[in-house]
Amino acid sequence: MRYCLSVPNFGPGLDASTLAGWAVDAEAAGWDGFFLWDHLFAFDPGPVDVVDPWMTLAVAADRTRSIRLGTLVTPLPRRRPVKVARETVTLDRLSGGRAVLGVGIGDFPFEWAYLGEVPDLPTRGRLLDEHLELLDRLWSGEPVVHRGEHYRVAADAGALPWAGVTWPPPVQRPRVPVWVAGTWPGGAPFRRAARWDGVVPMRADGPWTVEDTAGVHAAVSRHRDPAAGAFALVVPGESPPGGAPAAAARHAAVGGTWWQENVTPWRYGWSAGRPLPAEAMRERILAGP
Repeated sequence: MRYCLSVPNFGPGLDASTLAGWAVDAEAAGWDGFFLWDHLFAFDPGPVDVVDPWMTLAVAADRTRSIRLGTLVTPLPRRRPVKVARETVTLDRLSGGRAVLGVGIGDFPFEWAYLGEVPDLPTRGRLLDEHLELLDRLWSGEPVVHRGEHYRVAADAGALPWAGVTWPPPVQRPRVPVWVAGTWPGGAPFRRAARWDGVVPMRADGPWTVEDTAGVHAAVSRHRDPAAGAFALVVPGESPPGGAPAAAARHAAVGGTWWQENVTPWRYGWSAGRPLPAEAMRERILAGP
């Protein structure tokens, strides 16, 4: 079992330097991964500081040497594939091959319908699938021509032949690992995850259990090629300082491979209008898994 942190990219007084410093703390404390949320707005009435996760992770990559870095999760249907390819490759090369891309279809109307983005969930699912397939090709460094339902990398009809080449490719081959998020129980997100490199499940109706981990492992295994290589099953939870290995042990026995420690302000009693419990959050990071 490996151990990572999941931290919101917003909060009163939060900035990129603080979050990058927490990534340094996490590496020194023995965590294996440091992951940021990817939201455009805070969940609570503002003004609340929101930090761009990709710029922050670039700072973290420059200050760390071994810890994995990425987003949990980036809603790909509101992003452009070539732009995501550039960002992820830049982070992967800057970090020496430590980037992970967590993806999902996204949620909350203030980041979708209110901004003119696609509100329809089935359409967002098709956007996500097409985006991932195109992103995988863009990461190859090979010439790409794509005319899909939602995305295009191609010249207009009648123009000289043209293909997009996103160079250089990432350090990690064949690609930056893709971990797919989904709400459990469910179907489509877990079938999708089986085609990629990992799954990041959650429950919207209660705490995560060992039975949930076993169920996700079984669901993914039904659709995954046994020869496809290593696969990450991320177990969400909260543990006391130094308590992650004990909390994760039973999940590891049924297929869990990563423990995701959710270091959020709400676990320390935070509510809108109050200062961020930054010291309590950092103390949990410093305590290590």
